[in-house]
Formats: sequence, structure tokens, C-alpha cells
Amino acid sequence: MSATSQSPEVPARGKRADALRNQQTLLAAAAAVFVTSGVEAPIREIAARAGVGIGTIYRHFPTRADLVVAVYRHQVEACAEAGPTLLANAASPLAALRQWVDLFTDFLVTKHGLANALQSDTGGFDALHTYFVDRLVPVCAQLLDASVDSGEIVPGTGPYELMRGIGNLCIGRNNDPAYDPRRLVDLLLRGLQQPR
Repeated sequence: MSATSQSPEVPARGKRADALRNQQTLLAAAAAVFVTSGVEAPIREIAARAGVGIGTIYRHFPTRADLVVAVYRHQVEACAEAGPTLLANAASPLAALRQWVDLFTDFLVTKHGLANALQSDTGGFDALHTYFVDRLVPVCAQLLDASVDSGEIVPGTGPYELMRGIGNLCIGRNNDPAYDPRRLVDLLLRGLQQPR
């Protein structure tokens, strides 16, 4: 191939990388807005936080359900990727678990509006739930196992059990904006710690 036939590919790849980066920025902004304002937050609020126009959001995500599902997947991936990084860099396995649970709690606060956003698409919701379990349970298991091995928490709590418990504590926020699930999740994590 000649140099001239290759040159158009370079900008195209650059644009794809830029578009992907922009989409990730948009999804992070939408996730932050959903945590504070719920999945019914105005699109203009998300656009302002992302530093883009409303049209940019609709170009990437034609419906609110498309945006909510994309945020859901983005947050699952962020939680899955954060676990090993936190474990490698935190002061202790328990500190890594606590930081990961904070991310997971943010995700769950967003997730509770997912069913309403998908309305009657129960098959789509079920597929997303399976994806969530498959990606996050092994990460939680790794963090729990490391915390048990370090002697920081008592053995016997399964990862799905812990995640389900955290999820149940996060549900109360839907009906009461004054409800703070983080305080209760902190109490739950303290209950797992080895007595000193």
C-alpha cells in the first residue's frame, strides 16, 4: 500500500478514539447526575455536566432507556476494573473493599431507576442483571477473600450475599432523599470486621 492510501485511516482511528473518550466522559457525567438526581434527571443537566450540547447526547443515545442502559454498563465495567486496582494500591484489603463498596453503592443508587427506564423490557433487564452478576461477583469475591486472608474480616460471608445486602440497604433511598445508605453500608462492613 502507498503512504497516501494509508493516511486516511490515521485520522479515522483518531476520531474513533476521541469519540470513545467523549462517550465515556458523557457516561461518567450521566452517572454522576443519576446518583444525585435520579434517572429522570433533565438531559440538559447531564449535557451541562459533560460539557456537551443536548444534541450530542441524543446522537449517541436516542432514548433515555438507551442512556440509562449505557450508564449501567459503564458503571459495571468501572466497578469490575476498579477492584483489582484498589486491591493493589490500597493500604489494606479491607480499605480496598471499602473503596470498592463506595463505587458499588453509587452504582446501585443509579441502578434502581433502570427497571422504570426500560419499562416493559423485562428480557433486557434480566440480561443486564446477568451481566452485572457475572462481572461483579468475582471482583467482590476477590476483595472479600483478600480481607479474610489478611485477618481483617471474619470468614463466612459470600460475595453475592454481601452485594445483595448492600443492594437492600440502597433501596430505601428511592422513597426518602434524606435516607443515607452509605451510613448503613458502613455499619454492615463494620459488622464483618474481626473483633479487636
